[in-house]
Parts: sequence; structure tokens; C-alpha cells
Amino acid sequence: MFAERTVAWSVGEAADITLESLAEAIGASDVDILIIGCGAAFEPPPKGLRGSLKEESVALEWMDTGAACRTFNVLLAEDRAAAVALIAVE
Repeated sequence: MFAERTVAWSVGEAADITLESLAEAIGASDVDILIIGCGAAFEPPPKGLRGSLKEESVALEWMDTGAACRTFNVLLAEDRAAAVALIAVE
């Protein structure tokens, strides 16, 4: 999800998040911060993901989905260059 549009994301588990699954967000020229909501409970990010995003000049903020939604709203209010990828929760 970006400030101006929402894009469907087929990832359902944190372990399935890869650089490839985030390609659209990484390719957006105006994204400096990528927030990932990893589901209802915090799980650590997949190994190597943070470093791979850093190589793309994108900072990773990893948290549970509820916190990710709140953080994204704050960053939008601050007019920051952010995107969010969320794993749905029930």
C-alpha cells in the first residue's frame, strides 16, 4: 500500500516475504521506508531481508500488522516517503 494507492499482495505468512514479493514497493522511486506488518503476532524477519532492502536504499520497519497500520498513518501525516506491506489478521 502506498499513500496514493493500494495494491493486492498475495503473501500470507512472514516466512514467505522475499525481496521479489516486495518488488513493487522497492521499485517505487519515492519509497524510503518500507513498513511490514508480519501478522497478528511479531515474528522476526526472514534472514537477509533487512540487508537486501538496505542495498536498495530502503529502510525496513518490521512489526505486527496492527502496529504497522498505526505507524504508516503517522508517517503519512508527516508526509514521509513510506509504503506498507501487510499480512492480514483476523
